[in-house]
Amino acid sequence: MISLHTIDYVFIFTFFAITLGIGFYISKKSGKNTDEFFLSGKNMPWWLLGFSMVATTFATDTPNLVTQLVREDGVSGNWAWWIFLITGLLTVFVYAKLWRKSNVHTDIEFYSLRYGGKPANFLRGFRSLYLGVVFNVLAMSGVTLAAIKIGQVMLGLSPIQTIGIASVVTVLFSMLGGFKGVVYTDFLLFFVAMVGSIGAAYYCVNLPEVGGISNLISHPNVVGKIDILPEIDNTEAFIGLLIIPLAVQWWSAWYPGSEPGGGGYIAQRMLAAKNENHAIGATFFFNILHYALRPWPWILVALASLVIFPDVQSIHEAFPNVADDKLGHDLAYSAMLTKLPYGLMGVVLTSLIAAYMSTISTHLNWGSSYIVYDFYKETIKPNASEKELVFIGRISTLILMILSAGIALLLNHADQIFDFIIMFGAGTGLIFILRWFWWRINAWSEITAMFASGIISILFHIDSVQQFLFSAEHGILPTWSSMPIAVFTTTFLWVLVTFLTKPESDKVLFDFYEKIQPGGNGWKTIIDKARLQNREIKNPNEKWTVPSGVLAMFLGCLVIYGSLFATGYWIYGETMLASILTILVLIFTFFLVKVWQKIKVHIL
Repeated sequence: MISLHTIDYVFIFTFFAITLGIGFYISKKSGKNTDEFFLSGKNMPWWLLGFSMVATTFATDTPNLVTQLVREDGVSGNWAWWIFLITGLLTVFVYAKLWRKSNVHTDIEFYSLRYGGKPANFLRGFRSLYLGVVFNVLAMSGVTLAAIKIGQVMLGLSPIQTIGIASVVTVLFSMLGGFKGVVYTDFLLFFVAMVGSIGAAYYCVNLPEVGGISNLISHPNVVGKIDILPEIDNTEAFIGLLIIPLAVQWWSAWYPGSEPGGGGYIAQRMLAAKNENHAIGATFFFNILHYALRPWPWILVALASLVIFPDVQSIHEAFPNVADDKLGHDLAYSAMLTKLPYGLMGVVLTSLIAAYMSTISTHLNWGSSYIVYDFYKETIKPNASEKELVFIGRISTLILMILSAGIALLLNHADQIFDFIIMFGAGTGLIFILRWFWWRINAWSEITAMFASGIISILFHIDSVQQFLFSAEHGILPTWSSMPIAVFTTTFLWVLVTFLTKPESDKVLFDFYEKIQPGGNGWKTIIDKARLQNREIKNPNEKWTVPSGVLAMFLGCLVIYGSLFATGYWIYGETMLASILTILVLIFTFFLVKVWQKIKVHIL
């Protein structure tokens, strides 16, 4: 437990005052109608939305998760989430313009545009609660768990006290300001969180016990953890940490903020953009900051923690007041922050509060939008007034906060939710990628994928099944094989059901194609059928930008991964390798700009 000084309290309470002030200031306009409350009138610029996306994904649980990954698997353990850059850039260069063109209010509303009949209505209503409530509450509970651990280690607060303080301010701000309040404050939160994480990393690396970056990376506890790529000699780690994410996970798994084909709160921000170009610019800006700029301060604190707290027992000895069920490697990040001096401590605590509020407020507004648009208005009361819908949005915001706080009290470690959600969505990603470009996918395809992945995930998380199939000691299959098995089983089932069920009606498919103009050979059958029925549908195949978009995705990956690696090698002092990577990044950036100009011309 630490003692805060006056300057620390000044930072924290000034931040609270500014945040709540913004919420109160824009509350009247945000409550005007649902478009304002959930999408800010669909008139947001790319840079503001990009900062908002990054601020949202800061989260209090992210540094804890990164710390656990580094301490257990080394720096290369971060490939569990670095791999989602591929998904993110596919969204940038292929799907962002399609989402903005759809002009829907939520990505769940897409189901009423792409599919028809009772299956589509069921899919929209069920997924609004499945994602907006169940998955959303799980994601928020992981963030709140991190806040609980920070409160215990740094401030000596009980879980109930931490939840009470953190949730009251956040839910009040979210109910008042709506989406516009979230985005405006995210701009401030990003810089506060970034300054805090960099300041913490610099101080922790230069603690006397650590002795600077050179001593850190040569320390016996650390030297085996600094590789950015897993060692190929360690087959189990190489396959599990790199091959499976690279070959399977990025395109097959659904995870909030990294949905294949876009979705969730990323889609919400694309839908709020001024136009298609702003949607693309926002998502690309987000991916640059999210992957290239942000990870290293957390990684450095995690590596330094191995010197001061080499194992979980050492953390327990230093912080005996922490509950046994909350002990884990993820606690090391909070433990390291107790070493900070006053002043910097206030900045870092403010940055953690900022990260928490940004993430939770986004999830609350996003989940509430599903409840209002896709469940209440669609299923309960279609003729509800705008005033009533905004009221329901605010009440559902409060309920989501209460539910997530309750679940957080039952969790123990940062990776519990991450692993569960990744597995729960395994196999659904491909359908989200293809549904825009293949007419044959129908509502039953998605229903099958959703239930198949859920059932398989539950089965694989049963202890007896896990021990029998994937245990490192006694399992009949390799430990890394659970993900590909879940993916290929789910994919086989939804493809089979697609061909065993009827396609969507011609009208639904004609209307979708006319509005979105996705192009490609996957719609050739529908275009030919429309011509036979004397229905004129513009065929944009000659302007199909997907091949250029995929090329831009590949170049973007080289640019951002190259920047990530170069930064790491500059920090490690490997100047030759870092210089080569930096030059390559500049070359790939040049070619990316060229490809981007081609795509931009096509969508103007």
